[in-house]
Amino acid sequence: MSSTEHGPTTDTWARVQASGDFQLLRRRLRAFVFPMTAVFLGWYLLYVLLADYAHGFMSTKVVGNINIGLIFGLLQFVSTFVITGLYVRYANRKLDPIADELRAEIEGEGR
Repeated sequence: MSSTEHGPTTDTWARVQASGDFQLLRRRLRAFVFPMTAVFLGWYLLYVLLADYAHGFMSTKVVGNINIGLIFGLLQFVSTFVITGLYVRYANRKLDPIADELRAEIEGEGR
């Protein structure tokens, strides 16, 4: 069996990793992931700090037994789903086309 029957070679992976398309893919991924991570961690840290140091504010009743702390806690879940939706949309538009081209190139050489 030749090495092409087992898939792409190490040289192929090194060449693809050094390619402009791969570098663009990495830049675009980082352009979304790093800022969104900072925003989410900031939002989570705000929630934790308010829960620890602003008891009066967080225990303020909004409706019945529902207080601001509970709403902020539930919004943590909502923000996770929103970020996931934003990422899927971003990936479909900005990442997947480049990744598909790279995959086709790699798989084409692996045959």
